[in-house]
Parts: sequence; C-alpha cells; structure tokens
Amino acid sequence: MTSPGRAAVVGTGLIGGSIGLALRARGWHVTGTDRDEQRAARALELGALDTVGVDPSADVTFVATPVGAVVAEVRRALEETEGAVTDVGGVKGTIVRQLPDPRFVGGHPMAGSEQEGVDGADASLFEGATWVLTPTVDTDAAAFTRVRSLVTDLGAEVIALAPEQHDALVAVVSHVPHLTAATLMGLAAEGAEAHTALLRLAAGGFRDMTRVAAGHPGIWPDICEENREAIVAALDNLTAALGETRALVAGGDRDGLLRRLEAARSARVNLPARVIRPEDLAEMRVPVPDRPGVLAEVTTLASEVGVNIIDIEIAHSAEGGRGVLVLVVDAAQVDLVRDALVARGYRPSVQLLS
Repeated sequence: MTSPGRAAVVGTGLIGGSIGLALRARGWHVTGTDRDEQRAARALELGALDTVGVDPSADVTFVATPVGAVVAEVRRALEETEGAVTDVGGVKGTIVRQLPDPRFVGGHPMAGSEQEGVDGADASLFEGATWVLTPTVDTDAAAFTRVRSLVTDLGAEVIALAPEQHDALVAVVSHVPHLTAATLMGLAAEGAEAHTALLRLAAGGFRDMTRVAAGHPGIWPDICEENREAIVAALDNLTAALGETRALVAGGDRDGLLRRLEAARSARVNLPARVIRPEDLAEMRVPVPDRPGVLAEVTTLASEVGVNIIDIEIAHSAEGGRGVLVLVVDAAQVDLVRDALVARGYRPSVQLLS
C-alpha cells in the first residue's frame, strides 16, 4: 500500500506519541525526535514512530513539546523540513505572534488522558475530540488545508479560532477547570488529614469533577505563565459567581438557588454534539479574493457564530486574483454562517448534500 504521506513528530510524550500511533495506523511514515533520547527510543519500540530523527521531506510536522519550548522547536522544524508545521500547545496567542511564517498553523487538540508519557499514548485519543486551529493573515491556505485535512482524518472535529479568542475561551473551559479541580482536591486532601473517612466518601460526582486534577502537573506552570491574563480574568469571574452562589445558600434563597442550578443543568445537557450524517450537511461555495488573511477571516467568522466547518477545500481560479472556498457545514446552521458572510461582503451559494 502506498503511504499517504510523511509526517514528523517533535516531542514523543502522550500527545506526540498518540499522533504518531494514529498516523501510522493510517499508513503514514512517521519520524520523531525528543530531547530525551530514551523517550524517543521508547516511542519507536511502541510503534509510534517508524524511525528516530529528522525528516526534511515531512509533509507535516507536529511540535508536541511543553508550551515554553514550542516557538524554538517550530522555528527549527521550519528550517529543517519542507512541509507545513503545527503545534499542540494549550496557549496560542504568544506562540502565534512569534511565528509569522506562512507554513506554520497554530493548533491545539482538546484531548488528554490521566496517563503520562508515551506509554499512555493511544491511537484513538483524538477520535471525537475538538482540535482548534488558529490561522492568521500570514497563514498559507495550502498549509492550513493540509493540517486541517490530516487532523480531521485522525477523527477530530476542527474549529478555527483567532489565537486570542482561543486563549480567552480555553481559559474558561480548560485552564480554570483544571485549577479548580486541583484546588478542590487539595481541600479534600487537607480535610482528610483530620478526618480519615473523608476521601473514602468521595463518590462519583466528586471523582468526576476532580478527574482532570490527575493530569500531569508539569505542563501547567508554562500554560499559566503564557495565558496569565485570560486565566486571571476567568478566575475572577468564577470567584464572583461562587460568591453569588454562596449568598444564595447563606441567605436561604431556595428559589434563587434552584434557578441557578436549573440554568446550569440546561446549559450542560445542551452542549453541542458532532454532526456525522451526510444528509445533515450543506456545501457552501464562497468566492474570495486572493489576498492574505481571507482564509482566517472566513473560518474564524464561522466559529464566531457557532458554526463548525466539517470540511474545507480551496479552488483557485485559473484567471488569478480570485478563488472559491468550498465549505461543508451543518445544514441546520447554514443560514447563520451565510448571513454572517453576506454581512462581511461575501456572496456565498449553498447546496444541500443528500
């Protein structure tokens, strides 16, 4: 069987190892490196890599290092390889600003495990997960579509966001929840010193809420440093909201407390699900000018109105100067993204897929 392509992984821990396993399961040739030679050797032993080393011909390189090392490793990958380069860091603004190269596509797979290192790697880790990409005015359209197509093939649902928007949102849905879980776990552990039965009483709800506290702590100092402003703002909002809940409980406001709990329950049960049936999809063709930033503008606009792009293709005009973005979106949401594009001066056409 002919290999679909060549990929490289820089950093062969849990995420890098999982990317390697998933790519190799799909026939890709995967080369990898790690600052810890023993870790790279273990990734090779476990089948996450075909070989250890640098592959100048890699079509896509995934930089899966701690956040603090991403910029230097991406720059090295851009110098040593020919293809697109992406990363998996949990913070995007500070990284993307330092890497204006058109071949770089900022990325963040919202996936993880309580397992640590390459021994916890799983080829199915990204199936059903959200994978954020952060194109900018500098991003090459071909590099974006290559990375997007590949991570979609790994089973992930791709969402395009502006880097700063990603950081603000992920502070709420990932960074602060982890810090909250760790804090709550700490309170329980302190209480257990005086009451040995406390942790034995930890039932399903407590375990579910604090599950993420079991993740590797080593990545979090870098994340909190790089995304400090957004995290502090989200912590302030959480503190204020907890204060409001405390007031309801302290004041015996049963009706107010019930309204708050009902609103939270409604929001939780209505979290969006993936769209997977072809008959639920629509194809949108968007004529676009051949100018920097148009891809980032269209894809992030769709995310801003809550519409996920299931697939994307770029058709360049033979006459030059213009092209067409072909988007596949949820048919039930097509009017949202069409209206948003029209408001920005685009003239999209829509066809239902059946």
